[in-house]
Parts: sequence; C-alpha cells; structure tokens
Amino acid sequence: MTRKKIIIRILQILIVLFGISFFTFLLTYLAPGDPAQIMLTSSGVMPTEETVNALRESMGYNDPFIVQYFRWLGNALHGDLGVSFTLNKPVTDLLLERLWPTLKLTLFSVVLMLAVSVPLGMLSAVKENTWVDNLVRGISFIGVSMPNFWIGLLLMLLFCVKLRIFPVISSAGDFKSMILPAVTLAIAMSAKYTRQVRTAILEELHQDYVIGARARGIPERKILWGNVFKNSLLPLITMLGLSIGSLLGGTAVVEVIFSYPGLGSLAVAAITANDYNLIQGYVLWVALIYMVINLIVDISYNFIDPRMRLAR
Repeated sequence: MTRKKIIIRILQILIVLFGISFFTFLLTYLAPGDPAQIMLTSSGVMPTEETVNALRESMGYNDPFIVQYFRWLGNALHGDLGVSFTLNKPVTDLLLERLWPTLKLTLFSVVLMLAVSVPLGMLSAVKENTWVDNLVRGISFIGVSMPNFWIGLLLMLLFCVKLRIFPVISSAGDFKSMILPAVTLAIAMSAKYTRQVRTAILEELHQDYVIGARARGIPERKILWGNVFKNSLLPLITMLGLSIGSLLGGTAVVEVIFSYPGLGSLAVAAITANDYNLIQGYVLWVALIYMVINLIVDISYNFIDPRMRLAR
C-alpha cells in the first residue's frame, strides 16, 4: 500500500467516524430519558423540576441539537468525550481503564485460538477425506454451533462451582481468573478458524506449484510450511483482523457472565443505565478500533505477499 493510499484510507476513516459520531449522537438525543435527571438520580439527589431544569441549562442540554453536537464533537477532538452520568468520571478515563483488561483477554484468547486452529486445520487439509479430516470437521462444526454464553456457563459450572479451580468473579489483575473467559472466546473462534485454515490450505495444495515442488523432490514438510502455509495467510489475516477488532471492542456476553471488567461489560452497564455519554464514547471507540486494525491488516499485506509490492 503506497503512502497516497494510506492517506486516502485515513481520510476515509475520519469521514466514517464523523458519520458514526453524528448518528450516534442523534440516536442518543432522540432516546427516551433525561440526562440531567439520570445524573441527579445516580448522585443520590431527588430530582425536582427546578433542579433538573437548572442542570439542563448549566450543561447546555436546552440548546438546539446541532449546537450540542458540534460542542460535543469539538470536545471529542480534544480527547474529551464528556462525563459518565452514572459513574461521574470522564468517559475517556473509563474507556482507557477498561482497555488494558480487554487487551489482555483478547491477546490470550487469540493465542489459544491460533494454537488450536492452525495445527488442526492443516492436519485436516493434509488428511483430506480420511477419518482424521472427518473428526476435525465434526468437532469444528459442533464448536461453531455452540453459543459463547452457553460455553461460558458450562465452563463456570464445571470449573468454578463443581471443581472450584477458578474463581466465579474475574479480576483484571489476576491471570488465573482470565483463563475461563479466554477459553470461552477461543473455543468458538477455534472452530471457525479451523475450517477456514483447512479451506485455505486445501486451495493451495491443489495449485500447480505444489505439484511441481513435489516432482522436484522437495520434502512435503518444506512445501507445506514454506510455501502453502505462507500463501494461505492473506485471507486468514483478514479474518484475524476482524476478530481482534471485535474482541478489543469488548465481547459483552462473556465479560458479563464472568464479571470481567472489560469494555464489553462497561458498554452493557452504560446501556442499562441510559448513560448516553458513555454509550457515545464506546461506539466511537469501537468504530475507531475496527478501522485502525483493518488499516494495519491492509498495510501488512505488503510484507506478506510480494505481489502487493510489485503492484505499486
């Protein structure tokens, strides 16, 4: 990807973020509930008509929509996403506090997923149409069919309640309490990626260059890891980028089940409490994460596939 294309992509990201911020602000503006009343209630103050009107006036909630939006946008460009109504803390600080726990959970679950899916997918492709292939495909089909919340509840019942190996409530600073949430996320992803790895490897194994390499007597292991696996990386990296973006955005169901203090559980709490500032900040945050990761994935193509560099 050339410098010009990177600049164009960054401009596209900014335009998309502007659109997302506008529609998110519009939806929260039209949503039921009075932010001033929510703030007073969460702080323990009995909201009266006078106090609510006074707070609305002081915070600019009586201004027209377009004035409120551009005031919020101007503050957002300086890193100020407002203050959480319910937690009474800056939204930016809350998102940054929850980013590191979610980042640890994301990296751990992705490592577990790759450790399982890549060997199984390659084994299934190499042993195509054998009992090994059928077994791996059957297991992956079952894994894809099981929802995350059900897997999480089963793991919690077995390892937390019955065996008491892991704590029921997770803590971001405790590696042991992060294992079950990561395994829950990795199981569904492993099943999906095993099938994708198998498909990608099979497609490459049927290429002419593999037949030629075998005819020249090149060892099968060298063909598989040196050529086939490397050439099948592009679609897998694309999927991996999307998965990492989703996990960094916060996998809400799993985080809520294990009481894990990540971005997903924060978003659920914000939605439940009608904390509009926090919802707006979270949506903007997730959109930015997705687009930045996709940009990094596109740039990485140049280092993985030499044909991308030749096409510049």
